[in-house]
Amino acid sequence: MRFISIFTHEPVNRAPTQAEMAAMGKLVEDAMKEGWLLSTEGVSFGTTGVRVHRSAGGKATVTDGPFSEAKEVIGGYALLRASSKEEIVKHTKRFLEVAGQGTCEIYQLYEMPEGN
Repeated sequence: MRFISIFTHEPVNRAPTQAEMAAMGKLVEDAMKEGWLLSTEGVSFGTTGVRVHRSAGGKATVTDGPFSEAKEVIGGYALLRASSKEEIVKHTKRFLEVAGQGTCEIYQLYEMPEGN
């Protein structure tokens, strides 16, 4: 089964330290070798994005960040592989030990049944 994990945290408005980058780099390398991490990227500070919203009437509205009202920002995402919910939770706890304070929301990705 494949999952997407979205990591959110309080805004910090600073780049990661060298020690933080090294610890995360080691985790990413190990997780890819172990086969449970398929892809991952961090988000630059998470406060300077763009929101595009389409209303029921079909009108699109564009709002530029920073979004100062945000209590949490997206720190990054990961595409993961695991055989169960329990296994993906175990890997996510391991990630959070390195990433620090924050929350991961995990969703199973839809996969077409074989033969379709």
